[in-house]
Amino acid sequence: MTKAVRTQVCIIGAGPSGLLLSQLLANAGIDTVVLDRRDQAYIESRIRAGVLEPGTVTALEEAGVADRCHAEGLKHDGFNLAFDGDRHRIDLVGLTGQSVTVYGQTEVTKDLFARRNAKGQAFYFNVDDARPDDLLSDRPTVRFTHDGGEFEISCDYIAGCDGFHGVSRTCIPQTILKTFERTYPFGWLGIMVEKPPVADELVYANHERGFALASQRSESRSRYYLQCDPGDRVEDWSDGRFWDELALRLGPGIAANLQTGPSFEKSIAPLRSFVAEPMRHGNLFLAGDAAHIVPPTGAKGLNLAVADIRLLSRALIAFYRDGTDRELATYSARALARVWKVERFSWQLSMLLHQFPDHSPFEQRMQRAEFEYIAGSETASRSIAENYVGLPLE
Repeated sequence: MTKAVRTQVCIIGAGPSGLLLSQLLANAGIDTVVLDRRDQAYIESRIRAGVLEPGTVTALEEAGVADRCHAEGLKHDGFNLAFDGDRHRIDLVGLTGQSVTVYGQTEVTKDLFARRNAKGQAFYFNVDDARPDDLLSDRPTVRFTHDGGEFEISCDYIAGCDGFHGVSRTCIPQTILKTFERTYPFGWLGIMVEKPPVADELVYANHERGFALASQRSESRSRYYLQCDPGDRVEDWSDGRFWDELALRLGPGIAANLQTGPSFEKSIAPLRSFVAEPMRHGNLFLAGDAAHIVPPTGAKGLNLAVADIRLLSRALIAFYRDGTDRELATYSARALARVWKVERFSWQLSMLLHQFPDHSPFEQRMQRAEFEYIAGSETASRSIAENYVGLPLE
């Protein structure tokens, strides 16, 4: 027997996007149900981004989950670009009047889960057969199996926050959906280590052997990345090999302060750019990785997802408060206008900072010329800074 559940908004995906949307809607008295194919422990354990734009922090404040971010997050007033040993600092505060906050996505997710569980959010975990349907009607449904029972959720709207591999985007007919993709010929090998960071601010480095990033999660925990071959396996990289290569790519001036130790997390992620259009089909709305992927070079993945959620939550709140669907009708166009600008910035930094196997000596010199232009032009540096702290929401 199928159990019928009624809610206003059914959210597919319990990552930070889905959790944030449920909290912002709950603040406005809007009922939601949240589904995910994984369980809470797995979702909380995922290691992801760590740089939050001011707008993302504002969204956490609006959701009532920013206390720990303010207490434990690290304010960064700038970051560094390095090219074959030369460094240029992007002064975020001096150029834009704003800073970013280093606070891990894992912690954001934990904060949101704690809030939603305390407020009695309805969750269904380990759902691997969610089937959105009736998307063009005024009563869309989501059917699934949970704990051996059949469920049917009827709702006003469905929010697809279930990531790149989720079911939501696949529900848009291929005759309507357009996708745009760029796969990069390398991956990022990342590690976490319980050691103080090598520098006070992030360092993005281009070296003839490949890209490197010195990042952090706290004053005692560091996150480092190396460009690697997409066919590499984690087993190919011992900690010793990683540290030797990182020191080489960062250069002696930076690496002199590098504290090494055993890693407690190590993974390889491919890099790609991806956009799906439109981000709405009937009463289904896409947000976050379900609609777009950015390479991590510009620290935009989580921030771009949060921007989607801010737009979508405001549109839904306006509908339930005032009965107007104008913001819902324009959600896809407004979100995509920002998505493509963020894709451009992430693509720009990726092209600048990585070694491409098919680049000619001319293209390599163009990378160097781009770095020197940014380093020598306040206008160019300001453009980088404006994008890094986050473009206006609308």
